[in-house]
Amino acid sequence: MKAILKQKEMSILAIVILVSIILSTISPVFLTVGNWLDIIEGNAVIGILAIGMTLIIITSDIDVSVAAVTTAVAVSIGYFFQFLPDSWISVLLIFLFAPLIGLVMGLFNGLLVSKIEIPAIVVTLGTLNIIAGLVLYITNGNYINSTNFPSSFMTFANFELLGIPILVYLLGLVAIGTWFILKHTLIGRSVLAIGGNAQSSVRVGIDYKKVKLFVFAYMGVLAGIAAIAQTAYTKAVDPNGMLGLELTVIAAVVLGGANIHGGRGSIHGTLLGVLLLAIMQNGMILARIDTYWQNVVTGAIIVIAVSYDQISYKRSQDKLAKIEVEEA
Repeated sequence: MKAILKQKEMSILAIVILVSIILSTISPVFLTVGNWLDIIEGNAVIGILAIGMTLIIITSDIDVSVAAVTTAVAVSIGYFFQFLPDSWISVLLIFLFAPLIGLVMGLFNGLLVSKIEIPAIVVTLGTLNIIAGLVLYITNGNYINSTNFPSSFMTFANFELLGIPILVYLLGLVAIGTWFILKHTLIGRSVLAIGGNAQSSVRVGIDYKKVKLFVFAYMGVLAGIAAIAQTAYTKAVDPNGMLGLELTVIAAVVLGGANIHGGRGSIHGTLLGVLLLAIMQNGMILARIDTYWQNVVTGAIIVIAVSYDQISYKRSQDKLAKIEVEEA
């Protein structure tokens, strides 16, 4: 029990509860079921991307191209809809097509990082600009509205089961599936091992390059799923709609307890990080705080979270150094 209470995720949960109590006093609407479902549905895309980012950060890397990849897949979906029949087959095809396109982009990043060994931040900054430029060139920055979408997809986008939107279920499935991969598969345990100590994991036979390739490829697959969620939520495709979203995704993962240096992170912690950012933004909207200040608060949270993580990391390294000196 003490070990559970000491987990970083418990601290985040306590903060979420505290912030929720404060915001409920500002606006009685905040604690209503409808508002909470709106919060989760509205942040399903960030949640899906953050889950994929968790695996990358655990391996001590980062992917700043996730928003651009998601936008590119969403644009591809918008154009692909023009050639699909108005039936549920179209929805199934989209769930095959979108993750596949994302997978190709993720594999491209992963190959450059794992095989050529270019730093991930350099690779993904490059692909971010390449993809964003191509998207704007193809679309001319114009919206793709829902008039070309099959009515079957619109039915899917508006579908609710037991009063809960379909995107909430989609987020839940991605979270459960990724948790299972991370905890109960060889590749998932290899991800944790690589992040904990890359050199030691290689010595025991773990294929470092294969693991790196996997996490970026999986991030691409989830970017494809996130593109479907984004298109379903907005009922349109906006080439500029996800600009800068990668920072929010990274912030949510770090807030959720993942170590920016790798080796630590959890799916439930990431979801709590997403929830914390979401309720703070929702609370500021209900309190009618200006949008610009919302961005300032989000930026401050990123700086504070990363700074705290860095300080904690240095302290842990200092303790290890002292133990080694004493043993020597």
